[in-house]
Order: sequence, then C-alpha cells, then structure tokens
Amino acid sequence: MQDWQKSSYSGNSNQCLEVRTADDMVEIRDPDTGDIIVRTTHRKWEAFLLGVKAGEFDHFVA
Repeated sequence: MQDWQKSSYSGNSNQCLEVRTADDMVEIRDPDTGDIIVRTTHRKWEAFLLGVKAGEFDHFVA
C-alpha cells in the first residue's frame, strides 16, 4: 500500500483529492474527511487520466 499523494499544485491547501494504490486498486479520498470516495482499477484510472488530459471533461468547467 502506498502513501496518499496529492498534486503539487495544491500546495498546503486541502482543496484537492488524494490518491494511492492499495490491493491492486486505485483509491481516491477527500483529505478533509479521510473518506475514500472512489475505488477503481488501474486500467479505468489510466483511461480517466487520458480523458482529462485530452479535454474530455472540460465542458464541466465554467
């Protein structure tokens, strides 16, 4: 199990999510509550990141 990681862009702010791998899964949590909000496979996580980088979700941002 890896330690929780967050983006270097967030600095000391908790306005972010944290991610780690555990038991061959990727977990994402809210650092304010410590609640795991997403647990997914590596394949699905990688597909999501590719979609973010390709702008697939840009329409959600005003």
